[in-house]
Amino acid sequence: MIVAERKPIEQIEAMIEGFDRILIVGCGTCVAVCMAGGEKEVELLAAELRMKGKLEGRNRTIDEITVTRQCDKEYLDALEKYADDYDIILSTACGAGVQLLAERYDEKIVLPALNTLFSGVAEGAGQWTQRCMACEDCILDQTGGICPMTICAKNLLNGPCGGTDHGKCEVDGEKDCAWTLIYNRMKKLGRLDYLKKIQPPKDYSVMTKPGRYTHEAFKEAQQEE
Repeated sequence: MIVAERKPIEQIEAMIEGFDRILIVGCGTCVAVCMAGGEKEVELLAAELRMKGKLEGRNRTIDEITVTRQCDKEYLDALEKYADDYDIILSTACGAGVQLLAERYDEKIVLPALNTLFSGVAEGAGQWTQRCMACEDCILDQTGGICPMTICAKNLLNGPCGGTDHGKCEVDGEKDCAWTLIYNRMKKLGRLDYLKKIQPPKDYSVMTKPGRYTHEAFKEAQQEE
């Protein structure tokens, strides 16, 4: 899932300075799970901005609405009947959602209320860690399901560096060495021979940005059109 955190209220206030009618749009998926931009967080942000504005004697309207996902165009249509009534739209989605919202309503100023952090997993209550770099060339089959591109501080693809010490990373002594974790996992699985294979350098020349992907089931239909 995408993990994000809300920007400091001072930064948000600076972005919306000078605008009187503001619509805060939440996202009900990833950022709701990480408690950064879902319905509850949107309500809290709206209340905080209203209260701050009132204390400072500002006369502005702040309303809120949360859609299922801001990264799917079909869910953004629900905002059409509201968008014209506001000067700006403040989005609590990840960066992808903010950009799609800005594209859909390109006559409006769309601002980000969150900082997008990473794609990760839940480790416990209120805790998430990054697990994937989206490098477009997954080798988890070769490394026991542990990603060296993400877990290793140096993104090493072929074993540990010379600084690993008793299974810990030289960059952060509290952090387990990714390749020690990989070795132990592959040993447990009886697949240590896989570690003898040299992984070639990542071919970043083919990793064009922005990425684009069309599912096979839809390619034929698009070609017919």
